[in-house]
Order: sequence, then C-alpha cells, then structure tokens
Amino acid sequence: MNYQLKSISHAGIAEALAKAELYRYLNEPEESESICRDILAIEPKQQLALRLLGLAITDQFMGGVSDRYREAEETFQKLADNYERLYYTGILYERRAKAQLCAGQSPHTLLPLFERALDCFGEAEKIRPPHNDDAILRWNRCVRLLQSPSLAWEVQLASFEADDAPPH
Repeated sequence: MNYQLKSISHAGIAEALAKAELYRYLNEPEESESICRDILAIEPKQQLALRLLGLAITDQFMGGVSDRYREAEETFQKLADNYERLYYTGILYERRAKAQLCAGQSPHTLLPLFERALDCFGEAEKIRPPHNDDAILRWNRCVRLLQSPSLAWEVQLASFEADDAPPH
C-alpha cells in the first residue's frame, strides 16, 4: 500500500497549534512534533510551530546518541527573533545536559553543556522583552543544578583535576 501524508488547511493552523501545545502538556511530544511538521509543511516559517517543534524534540531527549540535538538546534536557529533563538538554544543545551545526567553521564563532563546554556541565557537576558524574566529563571535553574551537592562536588573535582593536569 502507498500511504501519503495529507495537508492541513491554512485556516486550521491556529487549532493545530493549540493541539500541539496540548500534546506537549500531556507529555506526548511525538504527537506534538507530528502536528508541528504538518503546520510547517504548509507554512515553513510559522514561529510558534518552530518553537513547539524544537521543544517537542528536546522533550524526547534520553541522553543517548539517538537524541536529535542537531535537528533541535537547526529548528531553533530558524526563529526570526534573536532573543528567542538565544533563549530556546539555551533550553536545548540545558535539556541535553539534564538528559545525559539522567542517563548516567558523569556530571563533570556536562559542565560545558551547562556553560553553553548559561551563555545563551545570559545573552538572551541582555535583549529580553520588558518584564520577561524567562532567561533569568532558566539561568537560576542551571546554577542551582550546578550548585547541588552531587554536581558541585563533581564540578569541583573536575576543576582540581584540570589544575593537576600536566601543561600541554
């Protein structure tokens, strides 16, 4: 059998976006991703669909090699607003680090991912819209993770190991 995808109508985009958000809230990122792809097939620059698609992809991170980091990053880079590009790229790095941590990756090896997230959130904070503290909230979450007893010890160990390393 030859099954083909069908196109949704332009008039149905708003309702489809609402469904994509709902499926994310219901922890069904694959459903949300599918809907976003249907929207982007007829309106490739639809900003909310791009944001939701990138987030749906990051919702599926398990900390393994099959995670689609590059695809999520490319999706976020298509966002027209510089603040949003920075903010959502920061979320990508934060979620990547958290997924790898949950998968058993050694915490000190994740420091560069958290630092990249912090860099993105710091840059986003500088250009954030008025009364929008989202980048600060994400920054603080990353810092709290890095300061948690298990991670703080690992990060401190990594810095001691780097200090003890022979010069190159």
